[in-house]
Amino acid sequence: MPDRGGGPPTGPRIRVGRPSRRVRTLLMTLGVLAVLAMAFTMFAGFWTDWLWYRSVHYSSVFKTTLWTKIGLFFVFGLLMALAVGFNIWLAHRLRPPLSAMSMEQQNLDRYRMGIAPYKRWLLLGITALVGLIAGASASGQWRTWLMWVNGVPFGQKDPQFKLDVSFYAFDLPWYRFLLGFGFAAVIISVIAAAITHYLYGGLRVTSPGARATAAATGHLSVLIGVFVALKAVAYWLDRYGLAVKSSDFKATDSWTGLRYVDANAYLPAKTILFCIAVICALLFFATIWRRTWQLPVTGFGLMVLSAILIGGLYPALVQKFQVQPNEQAKEAPYVEKNLKATRDAYGIAGTQVAEYPGVSQTKDQTKLRDDVDAAASIRIMDPNVISPTFQQLQQMRNYYAFPNNLDVDRYSKDGKDQDTVIGLRELNLAGIPKKNWINNHFRYTHGYGVVAAKGTEVDSEGRPVFTESDLPSKGDLGTYEQRVYYGEKTTTYSIVGGPQKEIDYSDDNGEKTFSYKGDGGVDLSNPINRAAYAAAFSEPQILYSGAIGEGSRVLYNRTPKERVEAVAPWLTIDGDAYPAVVDGRIQWIVDAYTTTNGYPYASRTTLGDTTADSLTAANNQRAVVAQQNQVNYIRNSVKATVDAYSGDVKLYQWDTEDPVLKTWMKAFPNTVQDKSEISDTLMAHLRYPQDLFKVQRELLTRYHVKDANTFLSGSEVWQVPDDPTNKSGDAVPPYYLSMKMPDQKQQAFSLTTTFTPNGRDNLSAFMAVDAEAGTEGYGKIRILKLPTSTTVNGPKQVQSQLNSEQDIAETIRLLRGGDSEVEYGNLLTVPLDGGLLYVEPVYVRGGDLKYPLLRKVLVSYGGNTAFENTLDEALAKVFGEAEEGSTQPPPDEGEDTTEPPPTSTNPTVREALSDAQKAFDAGQKALEQKDLAAYAEAQKDLEEALQRAEDAQARTDESGGKNGDDKNGDKGEDGKASPSPDPTGDSGSGQGSG
Repeated sequence: MPDRGGGPPTGPRIRVGRPSRRVRTLLMTLGVLAVLAMAFTMFAGFWTDWLWYRSVHYSSVFKTTLWTKIGLFFVFGLLMALAVGFNIWLAHRLRPPLSAMSMEQQNLDRYRMGIAPYKRWLLLGITALVGLIAGASASGQWRTWLMWVNGVPFGQKDPQFKLDVSFYAFDLPWYRFLLGFGFAAVIISVIAAAITHYLYGGLRVTSPGARATAAATGHLSVLIGVFVALKAVAYWLDRYGLAVKSSDFKATDSWTGLRYVDANAYLPAKTILFCIAVICALLFFATIWRRTWQLPVTGFGLMVLSAILIGGLYPALVQKFQVQPNEQAKEAPYVEKNLKATRDAYGIAGTQVAEYPGVSQTKDQTKLRDDVDAAASIRIMDPNVISPTFQQLQQMRNYYAFPNNLDVDRYSKDGKDQDTVIGLRELNLAGIPKKNWINNHFRYTHGYGVVAAKGTEVDSEGRPVFTESDLPSKGDLGTYEQRVYYGEKTTTYSIVGGPQKEIDYSDDNGEKTFSYKGDGGVDLSNPINRAAYAAAFSEPQILYSGAIGEGSRVLYNRTPKERVEAVAPWLTIDGDAYPAVVDGRIQWIVDAYTTTNGYPYASRTTLGDTTADSLTAANNQRAVVAQQNQVNYIRNSVKATVDAYSGDVKLYQWDTEDPVLKTWMKAFPNTVQDKSEISDTLMAHLRYPQDLFKVQRELLTRYHVKDANTFLSGSEVWQVPDDPTNKSGDAVPPYYLSMKMPDQKQQAFSLTTTFTPNGRDNLSAFMAVDAEAGTEGYGKIRILKLPTSTTVNGPKQVQSQLNSEQDIAETIRLLRGGDSEVEYGNLLTVPLDGGLLYVEPVYVRGGDLKYPLLRKVLVSYGGNTAFENTLDEALAKVFGEAEEGSTQPPPDEGEDTTEPPPTSTNPTVREALSDAQKAFDAGQKALEQKDLAAYAEAQKDLEEALQRAEDAQARTDESGGKNGDDKNGDKGEDGKASPSPDPTGDSGSGQGSG
């Protein structure tokens, strides 16, 4: 074809035809399949959520939440779309006759002609877009809506406006959301209407004549008038907002509520500004008839000027010339309101503060030794240190593991409560022999058994005295379902109950298999369910694997906190879930809180910061799961349990008076069971939660005073000391301990902490709360306040004594000899006869020993410090008792004894054990004389003697006896025997410190 452009030839053209029908059909099919795949992926997430909620019997939570979100999405999305769409349509309807009289209008005419064919679609697209954005934003306010529509009264009124607290907690947040939505709708409408008016000539920038037509003026004036009217409503709500407003104040950096300047300057200013805004809005509305901007613009300028002068300058002048010259007198009445509200909101109003001398009232302190046992059951097993010891002695298999921080509970034996350190042998996928999809998700599916030890005793080698141990576990806890399918370390999904058998546990006879018989999890027999989970987990093998069949169930969302948070998304979850054996089942107990940040006058706190301590810094699993991080009201309103076998979640109403919980129970009926449903066996294991205690102790550093002048002066401000046992710089965690406060007749399971003066290390107060649920005193907070004229060593100073006293420092240096490590346990504080008794266990990891053993105990009282092998010896030294005769407990108490009578029938074993005891005694003597060479030699002799005893006993077992111990569990990583329970069952042998 010849070139018609006069240029050089372009060569032959290739004619590109339309794709064939087959190609078009293929492309269309692929497009449809892609859309269907995307739709199914979205459906899979929804469907699996529904199946999960149905499996835990909380489908009502899913439905209520879902329908609330959908309702808010459509209502507010539609409102926004209608508001914006109507104003665009109205601006177009009010357009002037088109006349291209200027260059500006000629340029705009091209745009008008370009969009003319698509005007309807463009309008629908814009309104749909703003509607989707607004609806999505509104659906996130489902908690605010449910609290507003279901709110119940608190029965308490704020001191300023005399309104029920529920107005601030439930109503005001919803009103503020509506106001914010109104502002957004008006602003978007003004912008959309202005653009439309400009595009169609209603507004002119460079054209001659009037800048706006009368129709455009009236339309925009009404919209601006609505904006100003909303601003008037905002001023009126701001008056009530002053009661929950946070501000910096020298008495506290989290002050909430009105101060003098708020009540006497800001409050009247807001009222005046409200009136001015109403008048200004009316002036804008009047332009519909007057067709002029003069009056409304004047009124708007007056409102802005008033906001600067009345809302900003006037309060500043009041603060400068009325408050600052006599601040204490002016602010005192408002501080009193803040003190009362804060103490009520955090449940610390009933705190009992008593003066405590801080020094012993008994001159002859030898008489106090017998009082120690009555004062406290001193726990020398630190659950935050001895997890590696549990791991080494009771792990049994690499695919089991214990949490980094064990828990403290109470168990009764022979009618006597015993503080117990407890942990579960949970599944550890990192330790399975061979990792693949089948092993990870089908064969290794659960942990097995509880391991528990006495909190107040150790055996002769410094190891825990187990009350529940071995695999399967046996001991004082009796018979119970030992399989652990749900736990803190179980973070992946498992498929159970189908053709593929699970590894249950292993013993001397080999592996035992098991098939899950519980009703937990979601059934995978349905092919639609399998396809949905294949998409949700991004694992196509779920769809076609032969390991899945009739009876297969998928277990996921398996950590206790994760499950409780999912079924009750309106609760804040305590950071420490703990296990207990209850009625033949292992139950995880989870404390949960209701919170709000709308309690008038109550100062706010940040949960993430307030609940942080040296344990949460090292273990993120201990961090609180907060729905609201900033709160000024908190109640431990719900106790939850999660069955470790079935995953069944139960919520129990704990605080029967909490209006926030009552509100949520109206919103989600039949999800929380009545408090009376808590069984006696479960009640025996419920306790006061740590995170609530940490929030309360942080508030009590300032709010332990009731006098406004003292609060303002800051002279009584305390602080929570840093953990003295490590260099983290984080707060010391609270400790569970059975102890007796001065006004108590007997010991109570308690949660305790200490306070020091702000910026100093000496002790200023000791705080304890009765932590045993079901008792009359549960939740009662007691503070022992030390006189400022007496200096009593605080935790950091006591720890410094440990490191600075020459004899103690030398002993620690010896303990660290070779490659040994010293670890300090919890520094416990116990009130005793007017003074404070400090007790700290000291652990050593020595040589090939990869787990800590208790080697020394620090005791300090009244300036006297002892650092001995046992608690008894240390107490005897501090209180001046004779160290011979009375300091050694009988062998069944688990302390070091003189050479015990061997019980083995094998003479070689008896001889080896006798040699081991002699080596142990020689090592102790060398340690006292600070003879490192002799100490090392004695340690070597001790290991050789223990090895001979173990080998001899093993030969005896092979010939006729049964060795019940797992030999691998008591050896170091290099295969050598480590100081372990002697294979004969004797407790007389022991290893020296190191």
